[in-house]
Amino acid sequence: MQEDLLHGAISCTDIVQHFLFNIEKHKHLNAFLSVYDQEALAQAQVIDLKIKEGKAGKLAGLVVGIKDVLAYQNHPLQAASKILNGFHSLYTATAVQRLIDEDAIIIGRQNCDEFGMGSSNENSAFGPVRHALNPERVPGGSSGGSAVAVMADMCHISLGSDTGGSVRQPAAFCGIIGLKPTYSRISRHGLVAFGSSFDCVGLFGKCVEDVALVLSFIAGADEYDSTVSQQVVPDYVKALNDEQKFKVAYLPETIHNPALQAEIKQNMLDHIAALQAAGHIVEAVSLPFMEYSLPTYYILSTAEASANLSRYDGVRFGHRSKDAKDLTSLYRLSRSEGFGQEVKRRILLGTYVLSASYYDAYYAKAQKVRRLIREQTKALFTKYDVLLMPTTPTTAFPLGKNTSNPLEMYLADIYSVHANVAGIPGISVPCGIDRQALPIGLQVLADDFEEGKLLAFADVLLKLKEHA
Repeated sequence: MQEDLLHGAISCTDIVQHFLFNIEKHKHLNAFLSVYDQEALAQAQVIDLKIKEGKAGKLAGLVVGIKDVLAYQNHPLQAASKILNGFHSLYTATAVQRLIDEDAIIIGRQNCDEFGMGSSNENSAFGPVRHALNPERVPGGSSGGSAVAVMADMCHISLGSDTGGSVRQPAAFCGIIGLKPTYSRISRHGLVAFGSSFDCVGLFGKCVEDVALVLSFIAGADEYDSTVSQQVVPDYVKALNDEQKFKVAYLPETIHNPALQAEIKQNMLDHIAALQAAGHIVEAVSLPFMEYSLPTYYILSTAEASANLSRYDGVRFGHRSKDAKDLTSLYRLSRSEGFGQEVKRRILLGTYVLSASYYDAYYAKAQKVRRLIREQTKALFTKYDVLLMPTTPTTAFPLGKNTSNPLEMYLADIYSVHANVAGIPGISVPCGIDRQALPIGLQVLADDFEEGKLLAFADVLLKLKEHA
């Protein structure tokens, strides 16, 4: 596309108009909460001029949507919640600013589960996002709007957030690529906090090269985030040219699991066989603590959510109850009216595990288990390049199917939370379809800061699919 831009075959204005047309056409999917149409067109004209003058940034022509948890100065920021009605961000998130600095165009903010809490994008105060192939099915969550926008060609790339699978799970449901980098690889400055030791800014795209290129620009040290890594950012695009043979591990218990849909199981087995036939080493391994990833995640993430969301109190910003009579009722009513059901549930769970009577029994123990899971996972990567597993136990399920049973909904994260608990990078790669023509995603995990290896292996998987 950039070649066409440089040679004048198309313009940035043409590209933006194409995406605006598609956003309007797919309005019923509810992927966007705000569309910055006039602003995007004005920016496109500026970049067209820069291209003619040879002064354009390296991402000129790239059109990006941002999940409604990323700050963009003077634009609405609500985390898909009523509690932030009317709030406009006072600054821009580092990841977003780095895209703008290279002449990418922000086309709008995208719908999501409230505060990133959900696996189906049905928890938004603005209504559910719908799957582009079948509007009666969920797109996955919490970054469902971001995934659907890329899937339905409403933007090139979306920035989402991944706390327990919120990029990889919707990417799998929507048949696109979803990358969750190593914790601390991308600055969290300007990302609305849910679980601060789990949250990662992630990426959606349709091709590995695009994701690799964008990651190269948004990753790296940031003076505004003390938790971000100082490690040098490699050229991720160059890593894709590597023709190496990979040493791949897989966990038999993730495949021979009664919860795993039969077509996903078969898809996984077919890919293992295809990788072996292509000369890669693929071996079964064991991670004994893997089964504890999901409970560990929900104990720790709800505890962090309880602490992080205490700032939404009706005093400083956002929704303030009109029926409050004193300070206590102001807190109680503002939070009761402003937060949705799932957010309240997680705040209550988190407050419970942090309470004096249960802190040692739940929170402290979960922290110890998390450390063991990380150590065991790191040990695995001393012998293998990548770990292959399903991204989700099923393909996209019908709207409303799991809303009355929170436990059933939480089990949708059974394969994805491990990467967040261990802090390692993960990617979901589209690898087939089921009998209902719904996409199947396979997940690849790697060691800390091995995004280059992850992207290169994702490329291998996609090429296997092409030759299948």
